[in-house]
Amino acid sequence: MWQKRRIGRTNLEVSALGLGTATMGGTRVKVTQAEAEALVRAAWDGGVRYVDTAPYYGVGAAERRVGDALRDQPRDAWVLSTKVGRLLHPRRLLGEATDGRMATLPFEAVYDYSYDGIMRSVEDSYQRLGLAKIDILFVHDIGTYQHGPETHAVHMRTLKDGGYRALDELKRAGVVSAIGIGVNERGVLIEALEFADWDVFLLAGRYTLLEQAPLDDLLPLCAARGTSIVVGGPLNSGILAGRDTWNYAAAPPDVISRVDAIHAICKRHHVPLAAAALQFPLAHPQVAAIIPGPRSAAEFIANLGFMNHKIPAALWQDLRTAGLLHASAPTPDRVGSD
Repeated sequence: MWQKRRIGRTNLEVSALGLGTATMGGTRVKVTQAEAEALVRAAWDGGVRYVDTAPYYGVGAAERRVGDALRDQPRDAWVLSTKVGRLLHPRRLLGEATDGRMATLPFEAVYDYSYDGIMRSVEDSYQRLGLAKIDILFVHDIGTYQHGPETHAVHMRTLKDGGYRALDELKRAGVVSAIGIGVNERGVLIEALEFADWDVFLLAGRYTLLEQAPLDDLLPLCAARGTSIVVGGPLNSGILAGRDTWNYAAAPPDVISRVDAIHAICKRHHVPLAAAALQFPLAHPQVAAIIPGPRSAAEFIANLGFMNHKIPAALWQDLRTAGLLHASAPTPDRVGSD
């Protein structure tokens, strides 16, 4: 079993290695029901007891698959997070979804950060999951990165005026144990800390072996407020696992150059790049878990090997000396299962 880490100031604990299910929805790469369930079983057998999903992943497919795969496991033995901020409406036209993704199920996602929208989203998630308990609710994809400055301001006002009240009521009533925000940018998380208390943030792709800017602002703020971080996308959309994608698109030359430099140091120490990338974020005390999103059971099993790969301290020092690691970044000796 993986080490358990506490979420914020709650009593909820998650396994340090979790499972992200964005790819399992099958909107970017086709994933069958059988493949998805095999992936969840592999994660369970590998000691994972924290699973993150969302209505947006596969427009409902990922939530259904998580529920189908884990419904027979003791519900108090694992932690589930899902998200609010989008409602799924029936898609009336044939073909792909309007955002260009493969449409696993016949729905379109519509943003709604209101009180009523969040309450409805939770009820809809219960139905898709076929489960009676959700542990963590994240407000999904709010922020300037996702919406642009003007539309983000409207959505944030809606969240402040009503959406947060829904989250707070759900937590106070014991419907969920923790509330937070799940995004790809740190700025909106800093903004959100100005008006509310949050137990945990899911930050995808921004605190990784490639990028450590949150050390300058977000992570110290979270430490002061008692807010945990779940690191999504620790492989930066695949660029730290040998693929050419970063931020869900083709990597630009400056990113490729930086990754090549990191890779060269890892190679010198006989350490797979993915091993260093997966282990690095967990060294920070605010990080409760990482949730890579493998595309298959085979990829998950490969990740287990990377997580248990012994990394010499000299590798981290060489990265720091080369200016490839933030001066104050905590580094691991080794992260592994008990």
